[in-house]
Order: sequence, then structure tokens, then C-alpha cells
Amino acid sequence: MKTLRNAGVSFSFSLSATLCLLHWTAALDIPLEALGHTNIEQLPTITEQSPTSQVAFPFDEKFTIKCEAKGNPHPEFKWTKDGQPFDPSDDPRVTIVENSGTFIIGNNGNISEFQGVYRCSATNKLGTAISEEIEIIIPTIPKFPKEKNPPITVEEGNAVVLQCNPPKGIPPLKIHWMTIGLQHIDQDERVSVGLNGDLYFSNVLEKDSRRDYCCFAAFPRIRTIVQKTPMTLIVNRTNSILQRRPKLLTPSGGHSTISIVKGDTLQLECIAEGLPTPKIEWTRLDGDLPKRAAFQNLGKLLEIPEVTEAENGLYQCNAANALGKVPHNFQVTVEEPPRWLSKPESMIYTIGSDVTLDCKAAGKPEPTIQWKVNGVPLRNMPVSTDNQIVRRDVKINDSAVYQCEASNKRGTILASANILVMNLPPMLLTDNNLEYATVEGKDVLLDCKVFGSPHPVVEWDREDSASPVQGPKYSIYENGSLNIKNTVKEDSGLYTCLTGNTEGKAAITAILDIRDATQIVEPPENIKVLRGSTAQFTCGAKYDSASANDFQVSWNKDNKDITFIHTDKSRFYVEDGVLQIINVSTEDEGNYTCVASTALDQAQETAVLIVLDVPDPPEDLKLSEPKNTSVRLNWTPGNSHNKPIIEFIVEYEESRWKPRDWHELVRVPGNHTSALLKLHGHVNYQFRVSAVNEIGRSQPSDPSDRYKTLPRAPENNPGGIVMEGNLPNEIHIKWEPLKPIEQNGPGLEYKVSWRRKGVEDNWNEEIVKRHSFFIRNTPTFEPYEIQIQAVNHLGFGPRPKVVTGYSGEDFPESAPQNVAVEIINSTVIKVNWLRVPQENIRGHLGGYRVHWWKVRSLLEVKRGHSEKHSLIFPGDRNHGMVPGLKPFSEYSLIVMAFNGRGNGPASEPFTFKTPEGVPEHPALLRVASFNKDSITLLWVPPLEPNGILTGHILQYQLINDMEELGNLHNITISDLTVTRWKVGGLETNSKYKFYMSACTRVGCGKPITEEGITTMEGDFTSSAAATGDTNFRHITTLSIPTTTLSPVANVSLSSIEPTLLNISSSVSDTKANISWITGMAQKESEFFIAYMNNRKGNWKISEAVNISQNFHIIEGLDPGSEYTIRLMTKNWVDNTSIFEDVVETRGKAYAGIYDGISTQGWFIGVMCAVALLTLTMLIACFVQRNKGGKYSVKEKEDLHPDLESQGINDDTFCEYSDNDEKPLKGSLQSLDGEIKAAESGDSLAGYGDGEHDQFNEDGSFIGEYAAHTNKGPVGVNGNSKGLHQVTA
Repeated sequence: MKTLRNAGVSFSFSLSATLCLLHWTAALDIPLEALGHTNIEQLPTITEQSPTSQVAFPFDEKFTIKCEAKGNPHPEFKWTKDGQPFDPSDDPRVTIVENSGTFIIGNNGNISEFQGVYRCSATNKLGTAISEEIEIIIPTIPKFPKEKNPPITVEEGNAVVLQCNPPKGIPPLKIHWMTIGLQHIDQDERVSVGLNGDLYFSNVLEKDSRRDYCCFAAFPRIRTIVQKTPMTLIVNRTNSILQRRPKLLTPSGGHSTISIVKGDTLQLECIAEGLPTPKIEWTRLDGDLPKRAAFQNLGKLLEIPEVTEAENGLYQCNAANALGKVPHNFQVTVEEPPRWLSKPESMIYTIGSDVTLDCKAAGKPEPTIQWKVNGVPLRNMPVSTDNQIVRRDVKINDSAVYQCEASNKRGTILASANILVMNLPPMLLTDNNLEYATVEGKDVLLDCKVFGSPHPVVEWDREDSASPVQGPKYSIYENGSLNIKNTVKEDSGLYTCLTGNTEGKAAITAILDIRDATQIVEPPENIKVLRGSTAQFTCGAKYDSASANDFQVSWNKDNKDITFIHTDKSRFYVEDGVLQIINVSTEDEGNYTCVASTALDQAQETAVLIVLDVPDPPEDLKLSEPKNTSVRLNWTPGNSHNKPIIEFIVEYEESRWKPRDWHELVRVPGNHTSALLKLHGHVNYQFRVSAVNEIGRSQPSDPSDRYKTLPRAPENNPGGIVMEGNLPNEIHIKWEPLKPIEQNGPGLEYKVSWRRKGVEDNWNEEIVKRHSFFIRNTPTFEPYEIQIQAVNHLGFGPRPKVVTGYSGEDFPESAPQNVAVEIINSTVIKVNWLRVPQENIRGHLGGYRVHWWKVRSLLEVKRGHSEKHSLIFPGDRNHGMVPGLKPFSEYSLIVMAFNGRGNGPASEPFTFKTPEGVPEHPALLRVASFNKDSITLLWVPPLEPNGILTGHILQYQLINDMEELGNLHNITISDLTVTRWKVGGLETNSKYKFYMSACTRVGCGKPITEEGITTMEGDFTSSAAATGDTNFRHITTLSIPTTTLSPVANVSLSSIEPTLLNISSSVSDTKANISWITGMAQKESEFFIAYMNNRKGNWKISEAVNISQNFHIIEGLDPGSEYTIRLMTKNWVDNTSIFEDVVETRGKAYAGIYDGISTQGWFIGVMCAVALLTLTMLIACFVQRNKGGKYSVKEKEDLHPDLESQGINDDTFCEYSDNDEKPLKGSLQSLDGEIKAAESGDSLAGYGDGEHDQFNEDGSFIGEYAAHTNKGPVGVNGNSKGLHQVTA
């Protein structure tokens, strides 16, 4: 700790005593901290007293007179009452508060003797302090005197005053004139109550006579209302009422003087009598009336609240009627109670100094000043003419309490000054080594609170500076504190406060730490969110590491803190400075402020949350401009919620047809607030409005008032007229009926008018109530003109439009001629024909239908029956493309026209042959055996040769899992009897890929592929190929690369898998054969075979099977069932397996299906049942074909013909087509092991008309293919040709 430097002390203490006094001007009290250092005596000071005027209400249980003071030693208290000593302890009803001058008077009902003016004095050894005078008022209950009021008689038209003379009481006083029944007496320009409580009649009327005029005086502060004895007023009627000039009833005379206290309300009153009743006008003779002036009591009372000196002046009232006027002047003087201009201040003075006390007061009248010392009037001390006291060379015993009292007739004020004379060395009241911290850029205040007499001089310096702290950056306050402005990090360090006076010296040290200011580096951004969504504000802040313990981030909304209470209903969450608002509502809109704070500072940034929502519903719906056909609806838009309103939707509800159902009527732009609504007749409307913005549609407004229109004739005719000809000799007319709201009145009917177009001039008419009508006995397919007109009891609707349609259609009469076929390629032909004449169509031409069927393959001699296929060619045309044919086949086709009624007769069948094409891929290719340098392949010719086979092409190449494939080698095999081939000259332990294609004279088809692997040594043969089993039809192959492994005792899945090559499965009706090829390693290993009937769901597991066995046969399977087969390394079933396959066994009848099936009795019975069913379907088709077609009248000629033919398909389901065929449940598996739905070999996907692809006139297809057939099963036994054992 630094000691006080001598240079500083000599500088401080060379100041004069006067300068020391200047440093001590505001010392009112000795600090409490100083009292802790030493026992300093203090003069008494009044700290609390009762108000200068206090009312003791009779309903109070007690009332308190307060007087509290402080001093050292603690003062003693004394009281005076009305200037005489008063000891509260002498009265047993008084309780004195200990160590206080306060006493409490109990209210026992008789406390009137306590009324008076009290003053408290507090005295200790240094002096006496006195309180202001306290007036205690003990009110009595006000009463009207008991009196007998004689009746007051007055002639009609004269003036009269009923006097109240209320008793005195605690103000405020309120006067009410009422009857015995407590009915208020009506007041007007003629009758009024004055400020004194009297009831004034400027002139009386006969109706003023009554016997119960009562004056009620209310005293609210004492909760009392008293009533005067009722008075009787008798008005005598007279035949001659004379008018007279005004005369003032109050005030009397022509001039009044009014004195009022500043701040009170000025009330000037003039009430006049006369006939007619005079009116009062107010003016100010020496200026203008203030703007705050108000006129009460029908102009008879002028009020100016809170008067000031500006209201001093001359005011005048004028009472005037038609006969003259009378004035009255008011001289207003605004007086003021005393107020201080300067008053003595408490101070501590050093011994030998001079004391000067000032006391000046202002008021109106001018106050008188009286000085007192210790409560006693000052007599032996001179007082200057300006009320100043000067004491020179004061001593310790000159310490006293000086009182200055200023008084005028409006009040008295008292000021006290404690003058304490003493010398004390400096006492530092701030602790030593206090630590201060602030942030850069802020000011900091280092305390050095000191007490002493004379007032000590204070100086500051820094530990690292040889000179005192000085400069514009530093300020030393009068109390010794050092203020450092705009701090920087370099201001950190130790500071020393040095203080001293003539009595001694002292010093303390302060430690200052300047930290980095808190900053918001990632402020929240303004956002717009939809109501109901989540809003998120991010706030990132940077702060000094020393403030880490007290750093926090808080949020407020619109300057109100957000409280985070985490419950199920909470919507506000904050984490790591991120504020989330869940399920945002419109009430959440506002300014959100992120406040990052430490104990030293804070930084804040504000962002705006804008909530987007649908608008609030419109309000205040009103109807205007009423007419029978329209009305205007007006509304006030609701809050648009930050998105402008785009449009308003007006809806209506009517009470007759669909009450409580709302329907859209009109939409208007968002800048409109009204809409002219067109209305139907005979409807009781109600309207509502919704607003729409980008967010959506508001809730509807409250409904408007109802609006009812009168009935009138229809304004609309029905629409949607349709003419249907179900039979050739009739027309069925249908139309959409008018909506109930469109009927416009009662008795709605429809007038139907018709005539043959171009034949009849006159209209046939019929009025009907329903919305359909039949015209019978019409010629076939003739044009007719139709009109439908609405009519009700009030008249007909507008003139209807003429609609043209046709009578019923009949089947076409003739077939297309000269049918011919143009071969495009082996699968596509072009069919040509001559059009059917229009007169033979007998309806709207839908188009032409081509049916074809395969007669035989040109590889076969025997003809057979095949399913029919169809294509529709809509419109009037003479050719069409037929795709999807089988090459090298013989076909027949027919062509027929159709209309809305159905198909016409078919053309003569036309037979044609398709040329050869390329064959399909071979039915099977698999590895039969292999060794270290050769692989033997086995194949089955294609099921669809599509011509005469000329041979096969075998291609192969080395693959070995390399990115680049080996060279492709070709082998041409011309001998069709060869189905097995050994490929030699291969590399050892290598993988090859083989491609096999079949060829005709046209070319070669797509290849089938297979992969094989040569071995290190030995020959290996597939078990199925070795045994020559032709009963197995399901073959699945799994080829796994060979890997050389070291023998292990226990074979695991990972060690067995690489040793099993070309795993395959094949099935018959009750057996399944699992075969494999074993690698060089692990020949003595074992595994297990598990199989499950997929319908029954029970797994069965074989005994252990040795790998070297190469095949295993599962027996006892159910015919026609699906099984799952797994190869596993353990004798339980789980999800791990070496190989898994799903197979399906053949049915019992499959094996002998080609062995004399036609001689079997069951087969003959089945065929008879099929023939009977076919005959039944043919009869049903014949009936269906003879039903009438349907067509629409509405602009039918302009529609695409395909729309007409579309409906025909529904009525021609009996024609040859295989649309309903489904894939067989027992469809064979493909060679890759995936079960696929059988697909039609004749598939024409993409050839249809309408939404399907089309060919152009150059030969591409434009017709619609109607049939979708299924391919035959692809497999070894996929057709009637079985898989025969092959030979090399």
C-alpha cells in the first residue's frame, strides 16, 4: 500500500479554511460509516411528523400524532398544545411510542378536548429541533336546527329563493334539493341551486307549487347526510303576468372582491331573476378568459381550475333578457402561501470559521420571517434586513439547530439547519483493495468516500505513474470518487486515493480490470412465418472469458421479458442462444430482442417477427341499393395479417330449398369493399363474405340480414340437352333441370318443342314437369331440331336455343368389300378395304373393326384354332396396320363397320401368310461337363423357330472377372441334330461366357448365354446331364468361382461355399433333384438340405449330405405344390444358407397329358361342359348385340370418332378376344431363376389408337390393338415337345 506523498499533503493543506468550506457545502448528515469509525455527536433532526392539518374522524378507533427525530445522543421529546406545554402521558387514553415523540389517542367517543394546534420538539445536549405546527380537528356531527318553516306564497311570474343555510362541517359540502320521495328537483335556466346551497327561481310557475322542498347537506369525509325541514311553496295564479328587467339574486350589489389561493379552483356565480328568464354571459374586463375556463350550471357559474397569478384581474357577468341587462363585477386576487426562495442548510464547520445563514421566502401577502435557535426566538443575535444571520469565529459550543419560520395569512413554513462545529482527521469510508471491473469503452467510478473536518482534499495516482492522475480523461468528484472516461485495456492496474486535511491524512488502493465488451456477432434476423409453424431466431455473442460464469442470453418481446416454463403447453424454447417459438400465433408478432449480458455490460439486437396468416373475416356487413333483381352488399375488411387481400368471395344461403347450405355467388378484387349482387326471384337470401390472400381463405363473416326477392318468370332455360336413340324409331330427350334457385317462382314446367329438320315447318309442343321426354314413331337416323323452354306461373323463360340431334341408329347394313392384305414384314401387315356407303351405315360411323386369328404355323400341316385378336380403327378410313403377328404362319382376318348401335356384317374371311423371321433364342443352354481345358455344352432348340432352322452359332470368350473381355470365338453348327458340343483348347482354371443363337434363312436370333469354369484337373459332369432325367422340368443354376482352400476339420459356410460349383435344382411331380459340382478342396465336407411346403409352412431337414456326392434327391413331395429349398452348413433352419430356391412340382396329370388324352372319359366330360358353356355365352352375346346403341346429340359431329367408338367396346364384350386371360398359376420359371408372369407372344403394347402410339400413313401403325394374349411357358417342357435326351 502506498503512503501519502509529502508533496501532495503540503499542497492540499496549504489551502485556506475558506477553500475547505467550499469543499463542504452539501454535507447534510454525518455518514453512518463515519459513526462506525468514531462516536461523533449530532444535533437532533425531525425525520417524520403528522400532516399540518389532520382530521380525527368519529368512526376511527384511534388516531396518531407523529413526531420522529434522530441525533446523537438520542433526543428527548416534548409537546406544546395551542402554545402551552402538553404532556401526553398525563392522559390515560393516550399511548406513547417508546423512544419516540409519537403518541396515539384512543377514540372512546369523547375526544373533543384533543382539538388544537400541536408542536413537537426534540432535544439533546447539542440543541433542539422543532416540528411544524400540527392542527388536530375533531369534527362534530353537523345538524340542521329544528325549525318550523312557514309556507312561502308568491304570485306566478315572480322570483323566490328557498334558503338552505347548511350547518358547518368538514368540507367538501354537497347540496341536493329533493322531495320527500327522494326525487331530485329539476333544474334549468329558470331553477338552479347556488354555491351557498339556496334554491333560486328566476320566475315561478304554477307547477312549482309543492309542500316537500327538502335541502340535503352531504359531508362525504365524515359519511354524513343531513336533511332540512321540508318547505312549502305556494304559487298563486294570476291573469296578468308582467315582464320585467333582470335583477341579480346573487351576488348582491354591483361589485365583489374575491381572494383565492393559488392552485385552487376559482368559482364566480351570478343568478338573476326576471321575465323572460335572463341569460348569463361572462367576460374579463382586463383581458381574455383563459382557455381552461368552463361554464357550469347552464352558464350561471364560471370555473377556472388551478389558478395562477395570471388570473388576477377584473371579471364581469351580465344577466340579460329582452327588457335589459344588469352587470356585476368581480375583483379577483390570487394569493399564495409562503414558499422558500432560499433557506438555511445544515453544515459542518471547522472551529474558528464564519457561519452565514440565509432565509428568504415569497408569498402573497408577503410573509414575515422569524429566526429561532433550538426552538427559541432569536433575540441577542443581529439579523440583517434581508434576513441573513452571520456568526464569526465559531466555537464548538456554537453548535445549534437554527429555525427560520415564514408566515402569512395563507400558511406557515419552517426550515431547520443543523450547524455543527467540529474538527476531525480524514476518515476513509471506502474499503481498501477493492476490485473494480468494467468493459472497454465504458466509464468507471473508483470510490474514495472520505469524511473529516475541515473537508479533506483528495488526490489519485497510479502505481505505474509518478505523477497524479490528471487530464480530460479523469474527473475527481466532490465526494472523492475518481471517474475514468471511455476506458481502454491500458487503464487496468492499481490506483491509490490520497486524502488529508489539517488534522491528518489517509490513503487506500483500488484494483481496476478492463475487459472485452460483450458483442452480438450473429444477430437475429427479421423473419416471416406462417401461423401454426415454428419461428426461430439465432443469436450468437462474444464476451470476455473472465465473465464466463455470469454470461447469459435472454430474450424479450416488445421490451417485456419472455418467461420460459418448460411444460407440455410451452411454446417458447431457448437453447444455446436460439429462440424457438412453436405453433406461432398472430399474438406472437412483434419485436424480439436478444440480450447478451454479463455482470458488467450487455449487448442487444432486435429482429421483427411477422406472422403470415389468412385474413380475419370481414365485418359489418350491410345491404344497400335494394332492387328485385339485385342488391349491393357492403363490408369492412378484417386484418390481412401481412399479406394483401387478393379477393373477396361472396356466398349466399337461401331458406327454402337448401337452408344452412352456402353457395358461392361472386368474387370481387381485394381492393373492393362492396359488390352488386344479381339475384334470382322468389328467394329469401342471406349473405356472407370470405377474404383471400396468398396464405389462404379466411373464415366466413357473420351472415348479413336476410333479403327476400319477389317471384318472376324464369331467366334461364335448361342446358345439357342430350338426345339418345335406344331404338331405331324413337328419340329420348334429356336435359339438366333448372336449379331450385333458378326457378324464380312457383309452378316450374318445361315446354318441349321438336320438328324434323328440313322437313317440317311447324313445331310440335308438349309441356312436361319432368326433365326427360320421348318422341316415338320416328324414322331411323333422321335429324331433328329440339327446343326446351322453362315456364312458371309468372310466365315463360327467354327464347330457347335450337339443338339438332338424330333419331335412333340401327346396325350397319353391309360389310366392307375388296379386303386385301399388304405384307409389311414378318410381324406387321397393312389391311385395305372399300368403305361401307354412308347410307348403309344407318347411324354415326364409329369406325372399322379388324379381327384376325392364327390358322397354323407353316412348319405344321395340321390346322388348329387360335384365339381371335381385334383392332379398332376409328373414323371413316379404308386401311389399317395390324402388328404383332407370328412369322412363318398362316392367318385369317375379317373386317366390319360399326356405329353407335353396334357392329355390321363381317367381310368374307381373307387368308394370308407371314414370311420367315429370325428365331427366338434357344430354349436352354447349360454346361454339361468341364475339365481343365474344355467345357461341354448342352442346348435345346428355340420353342419358336419362326421359320426353317438352318443351324446354330456358338460364340465364347474369356471373362475371368477382368475389365477387358477376351477375343470372341465363333463356331457354326449346321447339323440340326447336334445339341451337345465340346469346346476345347481353353485355359486352365478360367471362366468363360458362351452365347448360343439359332438361325433361319432370314438371319440369326437373339442369343442365350451361359458361363462355365475350367478346373485345375479332372472331369466333372452335371448330375442331371449324366442321368439323362427328362422328367425334371425346373432347372436353376448357380455358378460360383473356384477358390483353393486349405482343408479344415469343421467346415463352415465361408469354407464350403467356394467348393460348390453350378448348384442347380429340378423338379418332377413328387421329387426334386439338387445337383452341384465339387471343387478340389473339402471333398469330405458335409452339409444339410432343408425344404418346406410353402402352403403348409413346416421345414424338413435331410441327413448329413457329403459334398462329394454331387446330387441329392428329395422324395415324397406333393404334386402341384410350391417348395422353398435351402442348402445349409448346420442342421437347423435360420436365415443363412449356401443356396436357396423356390420350385413348384408338376400336377399328377402332367406326365401323361399327351398319352391318349382324347380317349380318357374325364376329358370327354370336360369338353362337353366347355361346349355347353360356350353355347350359353354365344346366346348371351347375340342378345347383347341386338340392343340399341347410345349417342349424344351435343355437337356430336364435331367430336373425334374415337369418343363414339369408346362406348362400343362396352357392348361388344362377346367378340373374340383374350383380354380376360390370366397367367397360369403354374407358369414355369425363367432360366435366370426369377418367377415372371407369362407374357403374350402376340403382345401389341404401344400399338393402340387414342392414347397409344400410332403409325403414320407410310406403313406405321395407327390402329388400336384390343387383345392381350399370354405367352406360353418358357422352359424345357414349355410346349407339346418334351425335352428329349441329347446325344453328342
